[in-house]
Amino acid sequence: MTNKHSHSIASIFAIWISLMSNIVLTVVKILVGVLFNSPVLLADGFHNAGDVVASAAALTSMRFSQRPADEDHPYGHGKAEVIGSGLVAIILGIAAIYIGFEAVKTFFEEPAKASVIALITAIVSLVWKQVLYVYTMRVGKKANSKGLIATAYDHLADVYASLAAVVGIGLALIGDAYAIPFLSYGDPFAGVIVSILVLRLAYGMGIEAMDVLMEKNVPEARLQEFAALIRTVPEVKRIDRLRAREHGHYVLVDLRIGIPGTLTIQQGHDVSSKIRNMIIEAHADVDEVLIHLNPWYPDEN
Repeated sequence: MTNKHSHSIASIFAIWISLMSNIVLTVVKILVGVLFNSPVLLADGFHNAGDVVASAAALTSMRFSQRPADEDHPYGHGKAEVIGSGLVAIILGIAAIYIGFEAVKTFFEEPAKASVIALITAIVSLVWKQVLYVYTMRVGKKANSKGLIATAYDHLADVYASLAAVVGIGLALIGDAYAIPFLSYGDPFAGVIVSILVLRLAYGMGIEAMDVLMEKNVPEARLQEFAALIRTVPEVKRIDRLRAREHGHYVLVDLRIGIPGTLTIQQGHDVSSKIRNMIIEAHADVDEVLIHLNPWYPDEN
């Protein structure tokens, strides 16, 4: 079994864990929110319902992105993950606006009585989501999976939301116990803060997905790493152009180099193969290196 295949299996398993967890948490939070009259837990439950859609979208896009290249898609289907990541960003943005709206609305209503069961539910959600965030982020980075990394950030947004619920419900319980009415409004205040954090997270994810879809160059540091490898080949006399772009969970490199014009076609082919193999072996996430050879002569110097 190849590393890429094992990474794929690990990624699909992680996204399935995320999907099933979101379904369970959605049902539990909404039930507890309704039964114990907890507005913040109910809002968090509807937020988790959006996560179910996001996880399902990420799962679908990840499975689609693993398809091999075909006649209609010669560069593969890697950008399907990026589209899924962008969709998750949109869902997170909508959830953030919804959470903020519900939180602000609560300032103008009589605060509901807090429930210990609601607090326990929020704490369980907080711990569960933190574990899921660490797990999916680790697997996502190892597999360089945009869809899974986006799902990890979605879990992180849920950690913020659950933390707000814990703080809000906790303050309300203290307010009820010691007859401090204004503490009941700690819940909506925390909700506003969380909505801003989640919105910021969604914005960053959306910009990253847009950059990949618009085929933005990889960071300069990575280009320099590629260039350093290329210059170790004696036949390479000049790098005329070096570009690289992310295509979902893998990278495509586009290269133009100058080699001695006196070399035969076979020798030029061997140089290209050597460079391609060096880059792919040194960078596991590089899937293809496209090389164009230009003639170089000593008198050009």
